[in-house]
Amino acid sequence: MAPNRRFANHPGAREAPASALEYQLEQDKNPALRGLPIAIVSVIVQHAEWLQKLLWKNARFDQARAIPDLGGVPSRLTPNVIPLADPNSPTDAAGILELALNLQTPQPADLAGRFYSAADYHALYRSGAATPLQVAEALLPLVRRDVAKPSEYALAWTQTNVDAVRAAARASTERWMAGKSLGILDGVPFGVKDDVSVKGFVSTMGMRVDQEHEYFRVPCDGTAWPVVKLEDAGAIMMGKMNQHEIGMDTTGCNPSTGTAINWYNKSYYPGGSSSGAGSALSGGIVPIAVGTDAGGSSRIPPAFCGVYGLKPTYNRTCGMNSSMCVIGPMAATAADLTIAYRHMAQPNPDDPAQNLLAVSTPPDPSAKKYLGICREWIATASPDVQAIFNQTLTHCTTHLNYETVDIKLPFLRQGQLAHAATCLTESASDARNRASPSSSPSRSSSSSAYLGPLNYPNRILVATGAQTPAVDYLHYGQVRHVVMAHLAHLFETHTGLLILTPTTPTPGWPVAPGDEAYGCSDGNASIASIRFAWLANSSGCPAVSVPAGYVEPRQGEGVLPVGVMAMAEWGAEEQLLGFAREREGFLNEVYPGGRRRPGEWADVIGMATGQVGGEKGVEG
Repeated sequence: MAPNRRFANHPGAREAPASALEYQLEQDKNPALRGLPIAIVSVIVQHAEWLQKLLWKNARFDQARAIPDLGGVPSRLTPNVIPLADPNSPTDAAGILELALNLQTPQPADLAGRFYSAADYHALYRSGAATPLQVAEALLPLVRRDVAKPSEYALAWTQTNVDAVRAAARASTERWMAGKSLGILDGVPFGVKDDVSVKGFVSTMGMRVDQEHEYFRVPCDGTAWPVVKLEDAGAIMMGKMNQHEIGMDTTGCNPSTGTAINWYNKSYYPGGSSSGAGSALSGGIVPIAVGTDAGGSSRIPPAFCGVYGLKPTYNRTCGMNSSMCVIGPMAATAADLTIAYRHMAQPNPDDPAQNLLAVSTPPDPSAKKYLGICREWIATASPDVQAIFNQTLTHCTTHLNYETVDIKLPFLRQGQLAHAATCLTESASDARNRASPSSSPSRSSSSSAYLGPLNYPNRILVATGAQTPAVDYLHYGQVRHVVMAHLAHLFETHTGLLILTPTTPTPGWPVAPGDEAYGCSDGNASIASIRFAWLANSSGCPAVSVPAGYVEPRQGEGVLPVGVMAMAEWGAEEQLLGFAREREGFLNEVYPGGRRRPGEWADVIGMATGQVGGEKGVEG
């Protein structure tokens, strides 16, 4: 953002006390459960409030109440910092940045590990080699779950309205034939995570559909603004995408709807909770997806699946009933991440908070570029992840004129636990709302019936989150305020600062035998996986994950992608997108062997043009 940008709800720049800046990695002591034991324990926990309270305390969610530096600190319940739009600014008035030619140009045909982009589909339609309808028909057998023998790629999807897909594809085809294309996204296929509202669909959120619950009988009566703007640009929504059930973990393992595949190595999970999006992007099915992110959910799957994900500023694309969650783009290329973001982030005149945000603009090319490095935090990553991170950092400083700044961050341990507890508490509230519609509000607040639609792991997690005392929830808000004020201090001290970390501390999450039947609950691994991601959600700052390299796996065949993440000041999405494009250039042109594509990557354009056959045995 520009140095003189005005903000509403800014926390004020204030360095955290020295005691808050001390960090030492603590070992969590949450028991790991999988297989039949998790089903048994889940039933017991569901009906034993005393055990729910014990699990809550064992997770150390009461840490915030013991912090001595919070006296007099206000409780910040949402990170709603708004970079204010200037009505006299042509950019803010337009509501969207123009798309430069380089964003709309296909990558070189001979580029190693090349993924298709919106520019490739645009060039395809312009040439007449195939139409949007032919692309849609090639894709439908790969994404449909409602056929006798679904494709493996269909595990990334939950619902598809075939008639709506064909209608949108025909309309796009007619526009192209009439020379009236709507632009770069016209006819480009995309998917939408299952927890995002789309008119006519039930947002199952990765849950097993049970018609006895009213929630599953009521389709959404409206579509989320970011999806509306992609469809307004002519993009074709192929369907709703699979996810970790209700977004409550980072593996993507889903015993209810099936687990999407990590196409780089099938012995590892695709990451969560936007697992279907990560899988479909890396598998070549779509170039763009709409994800959500409350704790890394649109960044961890891209890291595990070798693609790109942007967590925007809080409220940037639309308002949500959450103090953590945002809707953001995921994409196979950095250019498409930029294109999707700019369309999704257009001001919504009916959203009183979102439409106040200034259009994000790139920083001055002559401005100094800083990378904030919290070394003791990064040192907790595994050696192979640190090696990829250090390679990224070296290239940034030696070839891209970045200057490193050693920084300290407050409450890295307490803040992460506060984030986790907040997410669980909000999830428990949402679960009660789903089970207790306004038409029948008589359910007892102490009843465990609201846990019924959930799988075994989530019954344990949500029941635990339901035990958060209001006083502790307010303490979490105090921790959030201190974190945000310290970040404001860093951004004020070093204008244009990007805080650089790995996306995850380990490369991937290995699949364990038996998880597919009952799911798994491994709180220690879950907390570890979001060690770097949570900060952007609690503070409301934007962050981007980019593929940075590959490492050898501990199991299975194939490699494991590793992601690097940058976090910026509120409203600085375009700075992050520029960073993503820089890193893509490194991966494509400098990294040994270049970008890699999974062995079972689907050549959708080849299928649409008849140059490549469809997947063997797939029914349409």
